[in-house]
Amino acid sequence: MTMKQNQSRGGQARARSGKYLSFRLAQEEYAIQVLKVREIVKLQHITGVPETPAELKGVINLRGKVIPVVDLRLRFGLPEKEYDSRTCIIVVELGRAATGPMGVIVDEVSEVLTLQESEIQDTPDFGIGVETPYLLGMAKVRDSVKILLDIDEALAASDLSAITALAS
Repeated sequence: MTMKQNQSRGGQARARSGKYLSFRLAQEEYAIQVLKVREIVKLQHITGVPETPAELKGVINLRGKVIPVVDLRLRFGLPEKEYDSRTCIIVVELGRAATGPMGVIVDEVSEVLTLQESEIQDTPDFGIGVETPYLLGMAKVRDSVKILLDIDEALAASDLSAITALAS
């Protein structure tokens, strides 16, 4: 493992083995660390917020707390898809204390996996100018590959910083 590919912004090596929640977006399987998952909820009414990025679908009221919701398909530049009975919201707890929980819309949740470091490969080098700080690596599971996301990094872009103000 190269330290360059497996470091967080603070320079600390990120531990990658452990339990992951896998989910589907389009034809691909992704996974995030279970410790980041607060809960999984059925798709519910989302209140739109004007003048926000397209991937920010709005906010939900989850037991009295206002939580911003991002469509992960749109966040990753995938085509929009009509929501169906399998579509759900994964409520994640972001590492930056100021932001609090955030919901991400996914096509469907698959399973909880326990991954060993030996099952995880570093993210391939996609060439000059392609930065992938939001990828922890690629997990080989049975006959497929799951893309391991660092959800903090995936939702860290400056255009989403306004979202945190909504929940405050």
